[in-house]
Amino acid sequence: MRKLTAARAALASIALGAFLGATTIVQPASAEEKKDFSVCWSIYVGWMPWGYMQDSGILKKWADKYGITIEAVQINDYVESINQYTAGQYDGCSMTNMDALSIPAGGGVDTTALIVGDYSDGNDGIILKGKDQLADIKGERVNLVELSVSHYLLARALETVELSERDITVVNTSDADMVAAYTTPDVTAVVTWNPLLSEILGMPDSHKVFDSSQIPGEIIDMMVVNTETLKDNPDFGKALVGAWYEAMALMEADDIDALTAMATASGTDIAGYKSQLDSTAMFYMAEEAVDFVGGEGLPETMTFVASFLFDHGILGTGAPSADFVGIEYPDGSVTGDETNVKLRFDSTFMQMAADQEL
Repeated sequence: MRKLTAARAALASIALGAFLGATTIVQPASAEEKKDFSVCWSIYVGWMPWGYMQDSGILKKWADKYGITIEAVQINDYVESINQYTAGQYDGCSMTNMDALSIPAGGGVDTTALIVGDYSDGNDGIILKGKDQLADIKGERVNLVELSVSHYLLARALETVELSERDITVVNTSDADMVAAYTTPDVTAVVTWNPLLSEILGMPDSHKVFDSSQIPGEIIDMMVVNTETLKDNPDFGKALVGAWYEAMALMEADDIDALTAMATASGTDIAGYKSQLDSTAMFYMAEEAVDFVGGEGLPETMTFVASFLFDHGILGTGAPSADFVGIEYPDGSVTGDETNVKLRFDSTFMQMAADQEL
């Protein structure tokens, strides 16, 4: 999702190989049977359940069921969470489909999309200050997390008004700094996601001119795990998925305690959090996620995403084409290079939840 600084590269050079064009391919950490696991997550409406599951004891309950421990750790910088997962510091991480392909998979870490939680249906958007038409973005400096889904959304939006990235200037800005940046006079255009999107939209003379509801199903939010770790430790996958759908049941039932906790943790009230959920196509039922992952649209979307990443030079170290990384789907079909499958959409564990077999 992001262009990364040299300092960060020095701290996590292996994880950043796909981004910075390093010659070293990331090697997956050797997996083995174990009992203690950790996953990381960052603030986003569709990922707030991870913090609630950790704090409420739901995650511990499911981990205990399978005789393991799992800790869900919040990391404030989204890109850093992906880097740490890619470097092997965590067994799983919440991220989008695009970032899973570009950073861990593109860097050589075999990664499985264990839980497909939702897709953005308006949670990612473009905001202009003092202007209310997308075409007005021409000539603007646009603050966003470079090489992220925000960048992807911008590229897709520009196409609709016959503009390209040559017509604007991208200013790389961390998600942690986005709101503060927008309050300065020099920042007049931003691309970001909720809850930051809602916070910025609440500021004077702010206008949303494009959002992800105009490209439905393309920005997918997931919990991914290391494929070898999952293979050697299937109970890890069962516990994560079981805990997730227990939280989903609470959300679907409009459980006030759960929603209030998630809202507070994301810096808003329950009304604000519900408004963000309104622009999120949540898969509360495991069956819905299984159907989505197994649908005809996903391979088409991922092919489009791979092309975007390749065109921007971030699909993987020395990627010769948009087909560099193989992506496997539940039916066993593959887009991209069948000899280099590094991203897998596996609905096995979600199907177990749907069948009440966890």
